[in-house]
Amino acid sequence: MDPALTTALLAALARELRATWGQINEAHFRGALAPPTLEVVGSRSTLGRWVSTTRTVEISLPLVLERPWAVVVEVLKHEMAHQYVHEVLGETEQTAHGRGFREACRRLGVDARASGMPQAAVPERQGEEEKIVERIARLLALAESPNRHEAEAAMAAAHRLMLKHNLDAVRSQAARDYGFAHLGEPTGRVAEHERLVAMILGKHFFVEAIWVPAYRPLVGKRGSVLEICGTRSNLAMAEYAHGFLHGTAARLWGDHKRARGLRSNRERRTYLAGVMAGFADKLARQEAATRGEGLVWVKDADLDGYLRRRHPYVRSVRHSGHKRTDAWIEGRNAGRTITLHRPVTAAAVSRGRLLPAKG
Repeated sequence: MDPALTTALLAALARELRATWGQINEAHFRGALAPPTLEVVGSRSTLGRWVSTTRTVEISLPLVLERPWAVVVEVLKHEMAHQYVHEVLGETEQTAHGRGFREACRRLGVDARASGMPQAAVPERQGEEEKIVERIARLLALAESPNRHEAEAAMAAAHRLMLKHNLDAVRSQAARDYGFAHLGEPTGRVAEHERLVAMILGKHFFVEAIWVPAYRPLVGKRGSVLEICGTRSNLAMAEYAHGFLHGTAARLWGDHKRARGLRSNRERRTYLAGVMAGFADKLARQEAATRGEGLVWVKDADLDGYLRRRHPYVRSVRHSGHKRTDAWIEGRNAGRTITLHRPVTAAAVSRGRLLPAKG
């Protein structure tokens, strides 16, 4: 057993796996599955396995310790799909990954492929999606111009290209391949500026954004992590924007501290919330301009359906924001000057739609 996991942490992990299994059973199978034995095993060759003879779901301990909790949940869903096919559908004649299994995976919003370490989805239209990302990257490279007007024009052109690409795809009624990604590290408390970034991604980058539970096994604590759902190109852009905004906001706070001679970070979160509010204001003005050109985005119903399959019971929660102090106002003014730039690279592409190796 891995020395990083004490007996208490291992017991907490087992409880969390049982709780997660129960939540998936209720949300996706309406409680149709009977609780199996959940066992954490030391195997690296098999990430997860449903053993029908002993009614056991096995989960790899190296997987739990070395991969994000999102991967563990996808592996668990995969094995629960096997359990559903075997115990509820009573299928014993089909192959392990036959029609019944694929339908169960569709209900869970997971990929039904049987092999390979958790990795990014590879859509059939990958070539077209990659070309869009490359064209947007070239525009964002132009947005590094020291001339503010040229930089902002390049950023607006990149967003207009994203909008037109998505509108054309929806109007063509072509099948779109969706995946998901988890952004950032799990946190126990989601700050206002983090929620504002999620709002920005969902409103302006053609993805659905939702905060989902994430367990941290090495500290035995629950937290939350941001999940985005969308096409390959939209996931790549949203993931890049997420990292860019957080990095830029941190830099702006450092500049603000030095300019004001501040010694503490007491106003940091308030300032960061102002920065994100200011950038959201800027994108809203840009959106108004594209509406004036007749480019109006209507919510992607197919993407919403994909999100609902992954998370059948989504609820909205209101949160009070920071007081609108001088720090917030100065942060907002700084946020209104942000220009999204620098090329998007292949490294930014989502690592969503994660699957177990075998099982």
